[in-house]
Amino acid sequence: MTPNSPKIGTVLTSYPSTIGGDVIFSRSVILITEYNPEGAVGFILNKPLNISISDLIPFIDLNITVYKGGPVETDKIFFIHNVPELIQGSIAIAEDLFWGGDFDVLTQLLNDREIDDSNVVFFLGYSGWDYSQLNNEIEDEYWIVDNRELKINIFTQIQPEFWRTHLLELDEKYAIWANAAESPELN
Repeated sequence: MTPNSPKIGTVLTSYPSTIGGDVIFSRSVILITEYNPEGAVGFILNKPLNISISDLIPFIDLNITVYKGGPVETDKIFFIHNVPELIQGSIAIAEDLFWGGDFDVLTQLLNDREIDDSNVVFFLGYSGWDYSQLNNEIEDEYWIVDNRELKINIFTQIQPEFWRTHLLELDEKYAIWANAAESPELN
């Protein structure tokens, strides 16, 4: 595995340009939750939607922001959490980060106020690639691969500007991109 090889827990940071004309990935930071010979699955961490989980599931009585996870299966809700001892069937991503599990148990824990937005983040859809597709995008420099341990709390510290701050944290050579206008014609 090379330093540019993704794995479960890898953070992909897009270069500022769009990928293949796909605006959804412009200025995106994606956490990889599954990576195997068949492909990869991840969730965009920095694209909040203007909806709450209670807008999608009325019987969850909490105002927790839902994020755009990616362009695949956008009619489905996915979640990442930090309470695997409470939610069976979770898949480990990194230390204190788990993907999925028993949704009925999650719902009950939320409604009983045993957990809240400091424990779970919701996504509509996910980002997915077949194995060669993601590797080709990395080789073509659509993504910066960060295999370091994620040092930010995705439940409480992720903001839309996370793309910029993460890019600057990776290397000062990215400062020109991090500080560029989102629309180059505005420069």
